[in-house]
Amino acid sequence: MRNLKLIQTLEFKDIQAPGKPQCFCLRTEQDTVLIGSECGLIEVNPVTREVKNEISLVAEGFLPEDGSGCIVGVQDLVDQDSVCVATASGDVILCNLKTHQLECVGSVASGISVMSWSPDQELVLLATGQQTLIMMTRDFEPVMEQPVHQGDFGESKFVTVGWGKKETQFHGSEGRQAAFQMQTHESALPWDDHRPRVTWRGDGQFFAVSVVCPETGARKVRVWNREFALHSTSEPVAGLGPALAWKPSGSLIASTQDKPNQQDVVFFEKNGLLHGHFMLPFFKDEMKVIDLFWNADSSVLAVWLEDLEREENPALKSYVQLWTVGNYHWYLKQSLPFSTCLKSKIVSLMWDPVIPYRLHVLRQGWHYLCYDWRWTTDRSSGDNSSDLANVAVIDGYKVLVTVFRQTVIPPPMCTYYLLLPHPVNQVTFSAHSKKSNDLAVLDANNQVYVYKCGGSPSVDPTVKLGAVGGNGFKVPLRTPHLDKKYTIQFENAEDQEVNPLKLTLLTWIEEDSFLAVSHSQSSPQSTVHSLTVSPSESDEEQGQLTISSSVTVDGIIISLCYSSETESVALQLADGQILKCLWESSSLTVEPWKSPGGFPVQFPYPCTQIELAVIGGEEYVLGLTDRCRFFISDTEVASNITSFILYDEFLLLTTHSHTCQCFSLRDTSFKTLQAGLCSSHVANGEVLRKVERGSRIVTVVPQDTKLILQMPRGNLEVVHHRALVLAQIRKWLDKLMFKEAFECMRKLRINLNLIHDHNPKVFLENVETFIRQIDSVNHINLFFTELKEEDVTKTMYPPPVTSSAQLSTDPAGKKLDLICDAMRTAMESINPHKYCLSILTSHVKKTTPELEIVLQKVHELQENDPSVPDAVSAEEALKYLLLLVDVNELYDHSLGTYDFDLVIMVAEKSQKDPKEYLPFLNMLKKMETNYQRFTIDKHLKRYEKAISHLSKCGPEYFPECLNLIKDKSLYKEALKLYPSNSQQYKAICLAYGEHLTQEHQHETAGLVFARCGAYKEALSAFLACGSWQQALCMATQLHLPKNQLIELSRTLAGKLAEQRKHREAAIVLEQYAQDYEEAVLLLLEGAAWEEALRLVYKYNRLDIIETNIKPSILEAQKNYMAFLDSQTTTFSRHKKRLLVVRELKEQAQPVNLDDEVPHGQESDLFSETSSIVNGSEMSGRYSHSNSRISARSSKNRRKAERKKHSLKEGSPLEDLALLEALNEVVQSTEKLKDEIHCILKTLFLFGFDEQGRELQEAFEGTLQLMETSLPEIWTLTYQHNSAISGLGPNSTANSIMASYQQQKTSVPVIDAELFIPPKMDGRTQWKLSLLE
Repeated sequence: MRNLKLIQTLEFKDIQAPGKPQCFCLRTEQDTVLIGSECGLIEVNPVTREVKNEISLVAEGFLPEDGSGCIVGVQDLVDQDSVCVATASGDVILCNLKTHQLECVGSVASGISVMSWSPDQELVLLATGQQTLIMMTRDFEPVMEQPVHQGDFGESKFVTVGWGKKETQFHGSEGRQAAFQMQTHESALPWDDHRPRVTWRGDGQFFAVSVVCPETGARKVRVWNREFALHSTSEPVAGLGPALAWKPSGSLIASTQDKPNQQDVVFFEKNGLLHGHFMLPFFKDEMKVIDLFWNADSSVLAVWLEDLEREENPALKSYVQLWTVGNYHWYLKQSLPFSTCLKSKIVSLMWDPVIPYRLHVLRQGWHYLCYDWRWTTDRSSGDNSSDLANVAVIDGYKVLVTVFRQTVIPPPMCTYYLLLPHPVNQVTFSAHSKKSNDLAVLDANNQVYVYKCGGSPSVDPTVKLGAVGGNGFKVPLRTPHLDKKYTIQFENAEDQEVNPLKLTLLTWIEEDSFLAVSHSQSSPQSTVHSLTVSPSESDEEQGQLTISSSVTVDGIIISLCYSSETESVALQLADGQILKCLWESSSLTVEPWKSPGGFPVQFPYPCTQIELAVIGGEEYVLGLTDRCRFFISDTEVASNITSFILYDEFLLLTTHSHTCQCFSLRDTSFKTLQAGLCSSHVANGEVLRKVERGSRIVTVVPQDTKLILQMPRGNLEVVHHRALVLAQIRKWLDKLMFKEAFECMRKLRINLNLIHDHNPKVFLENVETFIRQIDSVNHINLFFTELKEEDVTKTMYPPPVTSSAQLSTDPAGKKLDLICDAMRTAMESINPHKYCLSILTSHVKKTTPELEIVLQKVHELQENDPSVPDAVSAEEALKYLLLLVDVNELYDHSLGTYDFDLVIMVAEKSQKDPKEYLPFLNMLKKMETNYQRFTIDKHLKRYEKAISHLSKCGPEYFPECLNLIKDKSLYKEALKLYPSNSQQYKAICLAYGEHLTQEHQHETAGLVFARCGAYKEALSAFLACGSWQQALCMATQLHLPKNQLIELSRTLAGKLAEQRKHREAAIVLEQYAQDYEEAVLLLLEGAAWEEALRLVYKYNRLDIIETNIKPSILEAQKNYMAFLDSQTTTFSRHKKRLLVVRELKEQAQPVNLDDEVPHGQESDLFSETSSIVNGSEMSGRYSHSNSRISARSSKNRRKAERKKHSLKEGSPLEDLALLEALNEVVQSTEKLKDEIHCILKTLFLFGFDEQGRELQEAFEGTLQLMETSLPEIWTLTYQHNSAISGLGPNSTANSIMASYQQQKTSVPVIDAELFIPPKMDGRTQWKLSLLE
């Protein structure tokens, strides 16, 4: 659904040269044109408008002096810097353009009618006057000569397999007599010049020749291969014209055919059979087709026509038409009318071989024209709901308009079309936001037709319905009407005759104002015109557009873009420079477009599509080149964009990777957008979606969710991009348009939780509005069934960063319960009978389904059947309920209500056999009420309720109750059912205590036993858990004899001593076993010197001081001295080794940069997708994770973890192991301060000053060594180098990994605490000043 738009015209008028031009060719590398005339060759540069070379062929005698000579072909030979010229007299001349040397490389006595070079310039074909073809190499060595007229069909002659005769075959509507008719051959067309035509396939492997057969007088097309062997001959085609053009892509050969009532362009296959056609928009004998031309990429077919001479039409014209195909329909996109007077007549035309959409035209008055087109989509640009999303497609005399808001009609069909008297060249929609459906059409006669929507009571005859009308269908569409026709008044009337495409880039910016561009004929300049409607008094239907003001720009303007949002006009020059046109004043002015930084904007490459967009409050120019490079201002942000469109706050793009991306421009920055476009990974699922291969954006329906894409073959596809959908839904929800949002979400499968989660507070405040708008029980029930506790704005549909919507749910309760309660209250107030099923659903969908309440409501419906029209019966309600809840679960809940009528009602709706449930229900009815409910609760496994009901049945049922309590461990619940002084309470406590003992919860069991007075069991429990205070309390409660109490005390003391609780053991022995001597020994064993002295003096046993205390103190002093010596030695050794290891690593760092990093647990913390991780690391990681080792027990993993830090010399993590060992030494030494202080006091007390001073000095020396070594071991530099320097707010996974690999410190992240030096508290007073 694209049109060809002219972007620039290059003219070179009145070339100073002798004679008349006859043919021309292009020198693409030099950007010059070679023109042949009856006098010779002339090379011109159309850009600088100068003649570069002029070579006379008359002087050398190759052309006659009387001007009767004719050049039949000119070909530039790129690699030889020469030109090959063929004359009608038969000479083939090689002309060197540098030296002007002429060389006749061959001569044909009978003359030459055609010279045609292969596309690769390896072969040249000459058609002679003797009806022969001569093939030569590029060095002009003859390959072969063959006659043009061949009697054989060729190599691809069809084989008849004998499946019946022609007389017995089906002949369709012609009837059987067609089999017996003799085939008649029509002669060539009257205006045919009988000259042969030659065309090559794009790859140079085949060529086709169209000649007039001397036997029949009709034209035939023969196809030859590169070896000059006849491949095929075309089937007889009546009225075949001389024009011939082989499609460069190789599929079809185009020619023309005169039919009884029309003129067609027909296509041949390589085998000579016809394959399709399209009709030219002229009557028979009105036009003749001079020639056909395919452009370089086979997308455009140029048809060169001329009027046939008739008495009623003395003013003859020639036309150049550009045709394209889509969905098997041929569109006439451009029509260029030319006069056929002496100077204006077209001599020749050709497509540029390099630039696909550049057409070169040479006219007889030495006038050269060059046109550049580009593809564009003409669509309405409104952003409100009144815009119908129109797209206009030019098709000759028609403008096909498709209204995508209401219908999606695949081309070539349309919603309606405009029928105009002349071919259309340009279409533009109004830029006014409220009148964006109005359109203006510029035809080939430079007349503008303005069509407006609305305001016309009658039907316009020039507007015809397309695929939507007829057959009794009522079309709810207001078609536009022709408001007025305008003629454009040029300052120089001759301009239109010379150049039919005088105005380009027509843009409708205001109600009565247009902008257009024209290009200078004599210099590389362009002019921007402001066209305004001039008041017309004589004819109301015919108006005039006059040029009110103009401004000339140095350079060729190739794009004009208008933004209705900012009312800015941007112009793009051929070199990529962007200019700003100030059009609102009375006279147009132009200034450079400047970026937000104040610098002029210039695209590095010229763009075929430009748009204006506001990004982060600044206006930017967006551009897309024909090579898919996408620019924002002068910055290239992507190189794989195939199409883009701006809509509202969004930028939508399609890419070569078959995706469609959508970026929000609101409250974003240029850098953020650039990063999003450059990134290959899109974090947000809303941004990107897959599309079909080759999709291009056609348009977006404003205030809707539809995005229209067109496939390469021409068909359309409508997608609903998730970003557009969610943005539109959020707009609807903000406006409380719940119905529109709900319908869209239901249709496009958007989770309905978004209705609440978008703004919970607003939704809960407007629940009644939501229900009234939806007004459908089924839709409300659908909403209920999709509800879940998850907040979808945090998981599935994260909102834009700057969204002001409330993201968190109400903390007062759970989301499901809040919505269900709020909606149920609203529905009960609106119409409880109508919304009965929805009310039931609100109970079922709560966090804890309220099935009992639901069943009770159904039961009420059964008892009181309401007579309201919208009311729901109990049967319907129950049937619906069974869809939401499993029938067995509903049956169980109905049984739990103890209402047997309700149970039977539910059971009847289920698939249960009455033999299953009726005996059970009858048995229950015979029981006492509490026991009946106990039986039901036990059946439903509601054991807490069961024991509650059973406890009310009397003491005779207590054994059964106790067994159930034990079986289901319901001790806590059971204790609440009985008074604490009852026998049942004690029995439950005993059972509970036994249960806790089995669970090895001895202390808790002891407390339970003590609570119920079972002191013996409590004593055993407290003994088992080591609670000596409680055990002794229980022993007192039991009134144990003295000997048993002493035995119990010794047992407790032994357990406490095993647990290193020497002070508690000494208390038990002294106070309960009266064995103070053993207590003193235990205190000495536990180094409690002062407590031991207290007991010695309390019982006046001073002899123990000499026998036990002093020897123990001296032995402890020796042990401390040995320990400190060991710690000092270990510390010094590890410190020395650590310094050596660090030095070795620093030396090895530059050498082993490419070594593999040792793998530890930290390797899992890095992204496995990082491009820096090498293959050996990845394979090593995965092979390890897939090995049998990883599946071993956690015990082995802990063992491996302990081995990770090995102190073995040369191990990878030896420095970490040394740090860990040094840390342990420092900490263990630091913990001795209190013990050392205590023993120093005791040593001084007993006069061991020397030993005390020795210990104090040794401990002080050890501490000083460690304190002074800390900065050396835990250096600040080493800490910084060891950490990953790539961390920070600007870091990425790749930078972190690169930094990690470069440093080669192999620091696991989990061992980071090793680099924190241990704390040594210097404030602790451990020294004894008396020993100094």
